Amino acid sequence: MASQTRTASSTTRRRHASPAPGTRKGGNGSKGNPGKSGKNGKKQHKGLWWKILLGVIGTILVIGIGLFAYLYATTEIPQPEKVAVAEKTTIYYSDGTTPIGTIAEQNREIIDCSVLPQYVGNAIVASEDRSFYTNKGIDITGMARALINNLTKGTRQGGSTITQQYAERYYLGETTSYAGKAREAILAMKIAATQDKQQVLCNYMNTIYLGRGAYGIQAAAQAYFGKDAKDLTVSEAAMIAGIIPAPSSWDPETNPDQAKQRFERVINIMKEDGYITEQQAEEAKFPEVKAYTLSNDFAGPNGYLMTTVENELIDSKAFTKDDLESGGYQVVTTLDATMQKEVQEVGDERPEGMPETLQVGGIAVDQSTGAVKAMYGGSDYLDKQLNNATQATFQPGSTMKPFGLIGAAQDDVSFNTLFNGNSPVEFETTPGVYAEVPNALNISWGNINLNQATANSVNTVFMNVNEHLTPERYAQIAHDAGISGDIQTDTLYNILGINSLTVWDLAQGHSTIANSGTKNTLHVVDRVTKDGQDMYTPNLETTKVFEENDCALTINAMLGTTVNGTAAGTSATLGRPVAGKSGTANDETAASFVGYTPQLMSVWAIWNPGENGENQVVPEFAGYGVSSTGYPAHLFTEFMSRAMEGQPVEQFPTATDDGKIGGPDGDWGLGGTKVTSTPRAQPSQSAEPSESPSASASPSETATDKQPSPAPTTSEPTEEPSQTAEPTATPTGTPTEPTDEPTQQQQPSAPATP
Repeated sequence: MASQTRTASSTTRRRHASPAPGTRKGGNGSKGNPGKSGKNGKKQHKGLWWKILLGVIGTILVIGIGLFAYLYATTEIPQPEKVAVAEKTTIYYSDGTTPIGTIAEQNREIIDCSVLPQYVGNAIVASEDRSFYTNKGIDITGMARALINNLTKGTRQGGSTITQQYAERYYLGETTSYAGKAREAILAMKIAATQDKQQVLCNYMNTIYLGRGAYGIQAAAQAYFGKDAKDLTVSEAAMIAGIIPAPSSWDPETNPDQAKQRFERVINIMKEDGYITEQQAEEAKFPEVKAYTLSNDFAGPNGYLMTTVENELIDSKAFTKDDLESGGYQVVTTLDATMQKEVQEVGDERPEGMPETLQVGGIAVDQSTGAVKAMYGGSDYLDKQLNNATQATFQPGSTMKPFGLIGAAQDDVSFNTLFNGNSPVEFETTPGVYAEVPNALNISWGNINLNQATANSVNTVFMNVNEHLTPERYAQIAHDAGISGDIQTDTLYNILGINSLTVWDLAQGHSTIANSGTKNTLHVVDRVTKDGQDMYTPNLETTKVFEENDCALTINAMLGTTVNGTAAGTSATLGRPVAGKSGTANDETAASFVGYTPQLMSVWAIWNPGENGENQVVPEFAGYGVSSTGYPAHLFTEFMSRAMEGQPVEQFPTATDDGKIGGPDGDWGLGGTKVTSTPRAQPSQSAEPSESPSASASPSETATDKQPSPAPTTSEPTEEPSQTAEPTATPTGTPTEPTDEPTQQQQPSAPATP
C-alpha cells in the first residue's frame, strides 16, 4: 500500500513527465491505474454486476434448454383411442358405494375422418385455432397474451391451439398449473412434429366433448341433428364448432342467443380464411337442433337428486357443468339410501280422492350438521323437472310463527305472559290500515299464554307479538335463521307466513332453531373424489345466530303442537318428544308441517296449482278435513315412524323461562298478569278443530269429527290483568272457514284493501 501511495504522489508532482513503465498515458484518472477510486471505481462495479446478471441469465437459459431437450426427448405420445381421459361422473349415496346415477354417460364413436366433408374440420379450425395449419403445435403469441391477461386481470384465459387442447384433455387430463401447461406445450410440439395436421385434427374431432354426453363429432352429429357426421351441412358443422368452449352452457336449446352468436362468428371466419365462399356464407342459416333427451339415469326420482347435486357443485364455483359431465368424478352425497326409499314411498302415496293436480314436497335433514338425508322432489323427473323440495314454492302459513317466539324470547318476555286469544281482533296491519284478524275456525281461546297459543296456532296472539317485534324485525329474525326467500316488512301479516317459500328454505330456517341457534348450511354433497384423491369438500358456513335458551323455549312451545295441539297424537305415535308446527296458506291453497326430534328434522307441504300455475284451494280428501291441513302432519308421521325406528329416544334441552311476565316494560299481552297454575279445561262441545285432524287419526275421521285440543285455563291471577277481566282458556264462538291466516280480503297482497 505504501508503494502505491508514493507512486500516486510522484505522478501528481511530475504531471508532465513521461509515464512510468507499465502505465498508460493519460495521467490522473487513467483507467489503467488500479489504485484509483471514485467514479471510475463505481463504473467498474457496475460493469461487474451486469456481467454477473448476464451470467445468471445465461445459466438459466442453458438449464432451461437442457431441461426442455430432456423433456422433449423423454415425452412419449400414447395412442389417442386408449388414453382419452373423459369419464362419466358417478353420484353415490352417503355410503359411498350405492350409486344414484351417472352424469353424462359417455357416447363416443371413433370414425374415419376421410369420409367427412372438408368444411367440418375447417369449421373447428376457424372456431378454435386459425393458425392450426401453420403453427408448430403451440402459439407463442396467444400463450403470452393469455399469460399477461391471467396475471393482470385475474382471468382464466387459455391460449391453447387445437394440438394443445388435444394433448391437455386426452393425454394429460385437464391442466391448470403453469407446470402442467409447460408439459402440455412440449407434448403438443412433439405431436405436431410426428403427426400430420389432418391426423391431429381427426384425433381431436373424434375425442373432444361436444355436450349432451357426446364425445366426438359423430356422436355430436347424432345428438344435435340425428344424422351422421358425414352428412352435416356447413351450418350444422359451424354450430357444433362454435359451442366447443362450453358445449353444455351454450347448447342451442339452453342458450340460443349465445349459440347463434358463436355460429355467426365461425361462418365469418370460414369466409375470411377461404374455407367457404361468400355465397355459402350468405346461405348459411342457424340450424334447428333436435330436443335433448335425458338419459335413463334421470328417470324416476333420481333426476331430482342428481340435479340438486349438480346445482350445488356448480353454484360452489368449484366445477362447471362440463367438468361434471366429462371429469370422471365420484360424488358422495349426504343422502341416506334407506331414508330416501322411505321418503319416496311416503310422498308417492295417493290416497283416495286426492286430486291429480296436488303437489307434494318433502325433505329430511340432520339439523346438527345441515346434511340433507332425503328429499321428495316428485315421482318422475322426466315427466316434471320442477323439484318440489328445492324449487317449487308455497305459502308456509303458521309454520313461520316460531320465528316470532324467538323474538319474544330475545326481548325477555316470559312465555307465561297472557295474551288475548279471542277472535276476531282488530289490528293496524299496515300503517294507517286496520283490519279484523280471525283465528282458525274463528275460535276464541280466551286469555292464553305463548305455549298454548303455539300449540293451537292462535293467529290473534301472534299478531300481537308482531306488533311488539315490528314486521321489519320479525323478517330479520327469519333471515338470520337462514330463510333466504323474500319476507314482506310492511305488514304484521308476515308472521302468518304469507310469503311463498320452498320446502328447502323452510327447513333451513327451522333447522337453526332445532340446532339450538347454530345455523348450518343445508347441503347434499359430502365430498368429491377422483382416482382416490379428494377433489372437493363443501366449505360450509356455521354461524351462531340465536341463544340456546331462546331456542329451547321455542322448542318447548312447539312440543305442545304434537301432544295436544293442531297435530295432537304425533308424539304419542312416534313414542318420543316431537317439536312441531303446522301451517295453512291464505285461502287454503297450501298446507305444511315442520317437525323434528333431537336427531332428525322433516318438513312436508302440499299445494294445488292450476293449469297456468295459479293457486287453487286444497280440497278435502281421504277424510283429512277442509283443505286437508292434517295431511302434511300425516306424511311427517308416516316417514318419521320408519326413519326413527330403532333409534334411541332423546330429549330436547331443558328450557329456563326467566323472562318477565308482560315483558321488560310490562306492555306485552295483558301486561303484568301472572299465571300461578294451569289446570286443564274442557272446550265447549260446539267448537271445531283449530287447524287439522290429529296426525294419528284414521283417514275416515274428518275435521268436524275431531274436537279442539283442551286449552289450559288459569287460576285467578295474583295481579289484576291490565287489559281484561279474569283470563279464560275455554274456546268459544261460532266456527267459520278454517284458516291460520287472514282471509283474502285481509291479506296485503290480495287485490282488496285490508
